[in-house]
Amino acid sequence: MDKIIYLDNASKTIPYDEVVKKHQEITTSYFANPSSIHVLGNRANRLLELTKEEILSLLKLQNHQVIFTSSATESNNLAIKGFALKYQNRGKHLITSSYEHPSVLDAFKQLEDNFGFEVTYLNPNNDGIITKEMVESVVRKDTILVSVMAVNNEIGAINPIEQIADMLTKYPKIVFHVDACQAIGKMEKEINYKNVDMVTLSAHKIHGVIGTAVLLKNKKIELLPLFSGGGQEYGFRSSTNDLAGAVAFKEALSISLKKEKEHYQVVKELSDHFLSYFTDKSHLFELNLPKNINPYIINFSSKTKKSSVIVEALSNAGIMVSSTSACHSSKQKGSYVVKSLGKSDIIANNTIRVSFSYLNNIEEVDALTNNLDRIIGEIR
Repeated sequence: MDKIIYLDNASKTIPYDEVVKKHQEITTSYFANPSSIHVLGNRANRLLELTKEEILSLLKLQNHQVIFTSSATESNNLAIKGFALKYQNRGKHLITSSYEHPSVLDAFKQLEDNFGFEVTYLNPNNDGIITKEMVESVVRKDTILVSVMAVNNEIGAINPIEQIADMLTKYPKIVFHVDACQAIGKMEKEINYKNVDMVTLSAHKIHGVIGTAVLLKNKKIELLPLFSGGGQEYGFRSSTNDLAGAVAFKEALSISLKKEKEHYQVVKELSDHFLSYFTDKSHLFELNLPKNINPYIINFSSKTKKSSVIVEALSNAGIMVSSTSACHSSKQKGSYVVKSLGKSDIIANNTIRVSFSYLNNIEEVDALTNNLDRIIGEIR
């Protein structure tokens, strides 16, 4: 395989060189535990606190706290279960969307199945989004939590987070959580999260090092910790701090926000070029696109061939894209996200996701489309 064309950036991005260098630098220079009370521990703790302050400054969220976790999955679980269990005496009704990431949906399901909560799952409208009107229509007196993602990880739908957040300010008992992993640093106009109570971000979605994520939490909110231990992260997430991961996350966030417009323009050009390929291909493919999409993610389905076979063939040609189901799975259920758009089982079972980054180029998109033509012609 002479050259790899990587088009699975919604899954994991390639780290910035500066981030890898910073991670190594902190690993070797600040090796002490930030919780230790000796000189080196105090030095590491000062850097950790400074890093948190810089993250809040970058995001303009001075009323929040930074809680470092190991993954977006952990951040989502801490936000949802930690809040719901802490405040269940206020009410046991929760609201989310039906096309959230599994780490969100499964957290809500656990609260339903094991702790007696009632969850309302909103299906996206015809434009593929969750509106403030949809959320408000299901708010009840016992509603305490709403969780809606900023950008959907499969179809790139952009939800009106600021509008939902502003609407929810009328309901002081309700806390708003947003999984913003596919949005931060990847928007034409960055979302303002000032009225969002809890925000999940992940390093490896923004060219950071895998193994670090954050939960940004309003200072007024308490959480029931999921981990018991040494009381790190304000007592909400016990575990020895990964200082190198924290500093590297801040570095990746800083670069991504600084270059957001530049990177967006690159990706928009690639996305538009790729979408033009489908102009005369309606007999072969169906686009699974909401009305308002983030160009970093393009989702389509094969009408005549199994997506697993196409993804495997592209991989063998050195082109990495993703499907929602494993190759040759005997229990293939298809994409619940695409099904939520009202698509048929055939379309939902054969989705392919192409996700770009600023590192991609037009030649790589052309290689993808040329190989799609070849593969479709070869598959019987």
